[in-house]
Amino acid sequence: MRVRLWGTRGSVASPGPDTMRYGGNTACVEVRTDDALLVLDAGTGIRPLGVSLRGFRGRIDLLLTHLHLDHLQGIGFFEPVFGPDAEVHIWGPPSTTLSLRDRLSRYLSPPLFPVRLRELGPNVTLHDVPHREFTIGDVTVRGEAIIHPGPTLGYRIANGAASLAYLPDHEPALGAPRFPIDAEWTSGHGLAEGVELLIHDTQYTPEEYPRKVGWGHSSWEHTWAFARQAGARRLVTFHHDPSHGDDELDAIVAELASRDGPTVLAGTEGLELTV
Repeated sequence: MRVRLWGTRGSVASPGPDTMRYGGNTACVEVRTDDALLVLDAGTGIRPLGVSLRGFRGRIDLLLTHLHLDHLQGIGFFEPVFGPDAEVHIWGPPSTTLSLRDRLSRYLSPPLFPVRLRELGPNVTLHDVPHREFTIGDVTVRGEAIIHPGPTLGYRIANGAASLAYLPDHEPALGAPRFPIDAEWTSGHGLAEGVELLIHDTQYTPEEYPRKVGWGHSSWEHTWAFARQAGARRLVTFHHDPSHGDDELDAIVAELASRDGPTVLAGTEGLELTV
């Protein structure tokens, strides 16, 4: 699997001189295999990805973890959803009250957006993520509910022996008197267990987290504990807080990289990895 990060920021896009190295675009990750093209989330990073896909003919599967705006606001700027060439399948977390179409239409309609969902191209199909593994081309996908406000999924994606887990908004330490807790009670553990590459929420510092308990995100200490418990081989820091500049993020990555455990990689826009 070939992985590229197109947006790594959390909560709100934050371009500027202090975020040039890590990037200011919100969550979007491209995953390619011989027979599949997956896009994980539709933050603002999906716009340049769409530009790179001009003229692409084939199937694109967009997997949404949840419908918070920072993971959704780029969808109306993703060129393949308007063109005749690509077949775009959009997957999202199921709900007991409203269909995925109804929920997406709340954003993709006036007054929040000038183009309605029904005005997307004719080759766009919406799906609820099933409560079981499913296949897309040569890839196996598993989506499971994880701790974050509102219906939210984490994903495990496998292609043969290669595997990655994507949990960009995740608070596994919520309510725990200590962390980590037993693996069987840890949100997202089954998705990340033994994975070769873990892309995980690393939004807060340990000092910031106590003021933001219940907001649905992890401190870098919690992320490190989660990755070690899961036995992930490589950890990519992700969903960086909009107030954290490049120098502060460098210090966080350096601290994590100095520890025994998974190899730590800075989640920067444009980073390309092979799994």
